[in-house]
Amino acid sequence: MPRAATPPTGPETVRTRLRGLRGEGPVAPIGLGLAALGRPGYINLGHGDDLGADRSPEAMERGAHTVLDAALAHGVRYLDAARSYGRAEDFLGSWLAARAPEGVLVGSKWGYVYTAGWRVDADPPEVKHHDLATLGRQVGESRERLGDRLALLQIHSATPESGVLEDAAVLDALARLRAGGLAIGVTTSGTSQAETIDRAVGLGLFDTVQATWNLHERAAGPALERAHAAGVAVIVKEALANGRLSPRGADPRLSAAAREAGASEDALALAGVLARPWVDVVLSGAASIPTLESNLGAGALAWTDELERRLEPLREEPQDYWSHRSRLPWI
Repeated sequence: MPRAATPPTGPETVRTRLRGLRGEGPVAPIGLGLAALGRPGYINLGHGDDLGADRSPEAMERGAHTVLDAALAHGVRYLDAARSYGRAEDFLGSWLAARAPEGVLVGSKWGYVYTAGWRVDADPPEVKHHDLATLGRQVGESRERLGDRLALLQIHSATPESGVLEDAAVLDALARLRAGGLAIGVTTSGTSQAETIDRAVGLGLFDTVQATWNLHERAAGPALERAHAAGVAVIVKEALANGRLSPRGADPRLSAAAREAGASEDALALAGVLARPWVDVVLSGAASIPTLESNLGAGALAWTDELERRLEPLREEPQDYWSHRSRLPWI
């Protein structure tokens, strides 16, 4: 079990630290999400190319450690995993035990079960379970792998349909975990993100919210702004729309703007997220060092009013965005 070099001191400290990462340098607000590093199949465009031919657990653990080393060296200070990310927690836990890095915050998620069995073509690759039994089992599994480095526990993809934010037993259990020292968060997905965020903030239980926001899907922005104003730390995921805002799938308008800025498409798209004053952390989903380093270039870019006007037409209707996302292949 990894031991903490700098153990968190409670939910308020974790929340304050996340909200203060912008003051720790241009790269610090860019965290690393391990969705693409912990399993052989994922929906990011070009994921298979990043991993290479050897997708054995041993090879992927070595690859994850290499990317984590690079992230730490470049100043990344928030790492984000989940129980459903294949072996991401195992890989992260072994890296933490070997490196004992100082100043790093670790978050994970409960509520999905990985069902792919290390296959790329499994259908479905993960299944949602937002019940009390799954919470109890998965928090134990996360602690077994991450030890006292686990600072933040998040509900994975809460939606109105899952009913998790109305489940008194689950909410009581989360409150007990929070009283015991864990920061508690909620992540959202789908066309009802804003409704879920507002409901979560109203409960007064959550230290963080994590939602999809990018140049294509902007609908959650006002709710995230309200969450930030309420003192909740805001984490943005899928800021590159699963690769659709990277060189592998970018709209020509983004590519043209990136060329003129002397930047990669992904760096410019991430800079657009970082330009929102209500964003505390934006996650890179990089599965290779070149992709990570390209993402981190966002920290050196200025987002201008001209870029805002020029790239506003990339916005999509939420229903169209999430429908497109559901059709992306796991590769």
